[in-house]
Amino acid sequence: MGSSVEVAYCLMVLCYLGQRHPVTAGCSGKCCRGRNVGCSTTDWRMDRAHGTCYCDEDCVKAKDCCFDYFTECPALDCAVSDWSFWSGCAKPCQPSVRVRVRHVEQQPGNSGNPCPWLEERAGCREYRDHHGNRCGLSSGPAFITSLEFGKRRPKQDSFGNPLDPGFCVEFQLESRTPHCAVEGRPHTHWMRYITAGFRVCVACEPPALRNSSCQGDGQESDREALLHWQAVGNPHCRGTWKKVQKTSRCSCPTQHSFVFT
Repeated sequence: MGSSVEVAYCLMVLCYLGQRHPVTAGCSGKCCRGRNVGCSTTDWRMDRAHGTCYCDEDCVKAKDCCFDYFTECPALDCAVSDWSFWSGCAKPCQPSVRVRVRHVEQQPGNSGNPCPWLEERAGCREYRDHHGNRCGLSSGPAFITSLEFGKRRPKQDSFGNPLDPGFCVEFQLESRTPHCAVEGRPHTHWMRYITAGFRVCVACEPPALRNSSCQGDGQESDREALLHWQAVGNPHCRGTWKKVQKTSRCSCPTQHSFVFT
């Protein structure tokens, strides 16, 4: 008998509390962006206290969200498209940049993950001008880029015949500017491995290979000559090196292997 009375009493108390503080799905239709003090109601909070609670994105940090915030306002992460194809080089016959882009397909909401970078730039060099004529082989520093760029070069001509495999030149790095070490863009990380004192390998391959030479390969220079190089994609990353030897194939570690452009 006593237990039945206790159960009945508890039910009465719960009914009374429910009448005073009913659960009304506080964030239903009230989801707001950023911090919005007007985006509030009076309901149960996540800390199980009853009072003013919020349905804006910043309530997660402030810890004052209504109890149903995550149910009524689910996080929406930013969604982006696939990368476009790389553009052509901005300028022909000289070191330049190419670009690829992607666009936002869904904006983030309710504290969802923000959008990533929508544009990437990388160094490049075209070997024909806008009229389709081959660029001349000019004097000047050696322009280099990453080994990954060389892997995408064609190995056959338009008739399917194998192209000249080229050769490799080993250099002893003498100096480099500080700009090489601070590059943070995805397609410029390779510049961080250009360090004075190391021996590097640079491949001379088509289409950079013309008349049995690549610009700045040092074939006509002696071993004590101080030669100049520059990284494609960042004109401030440059330095000097000395030629060690010419070989048929490059044998340096990947991070110290580059290609002439």
